[in-house]
Amino acid sequence: QVQLVESGGGLVEPGDSLRLSCAASGLTFGNYAMGWFRQAPGKERELVAVISWSAGAVEYYADSVKGRFTISRDNGKNTVYLQMDIPKPEDTAVYYCAAKSSFSSWTADAIDYWGKGTLVIVSS
Repeated sequence: QVQLVESGGGLVEPGDSLRLSCAASGLTFGNYAMGWFRQAPGKERELVAVISWSAGAVEYYADSVKGRFTISRDNGKNTVYLQMDIPKPEDTAVYYCAAKSSFSSWTADAIDYWGKGTLVIVSS
């Protein structure tokens, strides 16, 4: 049984930092590209960042977070991270961890496995 469990969400002030973690189990972690989506109230789920099988290999970022967020992974710990620096109020959303056996076509309907999400609120 595959499980993706997110942690690290909460309330953060604009300009502070926050790191989300996603612990994976039940799958061969190194065989999956990992990513983060987010969904704000009343909006569709959107892709935030993706990292390929090996840390530092290939990464993708949405334009809205490029230069502020960093995705990384530790294959020894079966964990993927999202470092959120200089968060803005518009980053407020539920953040979902996702796993897919391919680095391409990262649309919400093509994901193999989902976590349940962690809420991030950026507010002063």
